[in-house]
Amino acid sequence: MRRILIAEDDPHITSFVRRGLRAAGYDTADAADGHTALLMARSGMFDLVLLDIGLGGIDGFDVLARLRGEGVATPVIILTARDSVIDTVRGLEGGANDYVTKPFQFAEVLARVRLRIGDGEGRPSGPMLVHDDVRVDIRARTVTVAGEVRELTSREFSLLEVLLENRGQVLSRDQLIGHVWGMDFDPASNVVDVYVRALRGKIGAERIETVRGAGYRFR
Repeated sequence: MRRILIAEDDPHITSFVRRGLRAAGYDTADAADGHTALLMARSGMFDLVLLDIGLGGIDGFDVLARLRGEGVATPVIILTARDSVIDTVRGLEGGANDYVTKPFQFAEVLARVRLRIGDGEGRPSGPMLVHDDVRVDIRARTVTVAGEVRELTSREFSLLEVLLENRGQVLSRDQLIGHVWGMDFDPASNVVDVYVRALRGKIGAERIETVRGAGYRFR
């Protein structure tokens, strides 16, 4: 199982990212300040580091510079609220492999993680998700059911993608909101139920099961 270090000083963001990564099959560990992040990233125990710039002690830029200066080649994806071109260039030229600005949708972070280190269970990630007669082409953004093309909105497609990637596993409404709508979306909204209902109408109601008090899962 791939292991990811989440170096982030905001516990809400850390929890949000941790839940999503673990649901996707990754193991995680946390570091809430720069000194701890540097120590853990040096250990060689991680396949990737998600690195916040605004860490206490020493900031993320300094952590990155020290890691690269010591020859640590572990992939680093910067997560930060700083979205200026200067900061982006500084991060990438300093040795970061990617750069994601806050607020973000978890699906974007997951896609970038998979691009760098692949699937959490060690399976090669590909552009096609297939289960029985449901086929989802990630690159072409198309869905077919029993050979028939189904027209989905962007959100419906993302929701189906998350459910199908985690088929058989119950995903809570909070997890689905984080994956599809982003961490800054109102968790009290009924948007998940609305979109599940719409998705069922397009791919078949029997494919998405409601688990009372827990969430939804793709059968």
